[in-house]
Amino acid sequence: MSKIVDVAAAVLLRAEGREYLLAQRPPGKVYAGYWEFPGGKVEPGESVEAALRRELQEELGIEVTACHPWLRRQFTYPHATVRLHFWQVTAWQGEIGVSAPLEHSAAAWVARGCAPQLAPILPANGPILKALELPETLLISMAETEGVASWLQRLEKYLTAQQAHARVLIQIRDKTLPSAERAALARAASALARAHGALLVVNDDAELARHCAADGLHLSAAALAGCQARPEFAWVGASCHNAAEIARAGELELDYALLGPVLPTPTHPGADVLGWAGFAAQCAGNALPVLALGGMREDRRAIAQQHGAHGLALMRGW
Repeated sequence: MSKIVDVAAAVLLRAEGREYLLAQRPPGKVYAGYWEFPGGKVEPGESVEAALRRELQEELGIEVTACHPWLRRQFTYPHATVRLHFWQVTAWQGEIGVSAPLEHSAAAWVARGCAPQLAPILPANGPILKALELPETLLISMAETEGVASWLQRLEKYLTAQQAHARVLIQIRDKTLPSAERAALARAASALARAHGALLVVNDDAELARHCAADGLHLSAAALAGCQARPEFAWVGASCHNAAEIARAGELELDYALLGPVLPTPTHPGADVLGWAGFAAQCAGNALPVLALGGMREDRRAIAQQHGAHGLALMRGW
């Protein structure tokens, strides 16, 4: 087996996280002309974070002031096998020379939430680009306890307030609702999602997901364990409780995972929880975005992302 080269890759985010930077490899380098995330090789004895900071100083002339780990992906090119450590960089000092980057032919800011209109892009980055389309907020339905009409009203109010800000992912859960009520809930939520630019997935019911024109399917941990191939939807995620289940979701090439419970919840105040350290340990080295579940509120987004989360899964805290 060829030696694995560790690479630090930076996902620079600006405009409140709504744009990210891609850079074009210069002539004379392998894959010249291809677009990539800035970064470079981790030197012996160097941490990934140290390599990230050094490479961005050398390539773009900036000093990183805020960053956190995000995803890790291994990819084999004809010339090398690389293990890419993607970190999100949210603050820096200095100006990025977009019109004349220090070590690239060009650089461009790309709107998050849609596929970049740049080509060609390094092959290893395909799943990363899709991960950047995934919203950082997942809302899980609670129509069983709130009532269908009340929950839909709350959803519409939230989506209306968020429309100019971040995209949202909605999961229709509520498995104990009568099938007709659950179908009506899914159809109404799907219409709201389309009207507000959100994504909708249905928990464990592929037929209902197709019936309500959902964007995808969400697998329970039990369904994930029995799944042999990725379901044929644009977006597929899964509920996970540990690193092994996240790894299985990655093997199936799913798009995201939920991991929890991280903190105590009102419905299960005495249940075992991961805590932030446990969440980070189970989430470390994940190949797909992981959303933190359990006791989450909007004011816990920053600490979740510092511990490797893509974002938050919310039931009551929105």
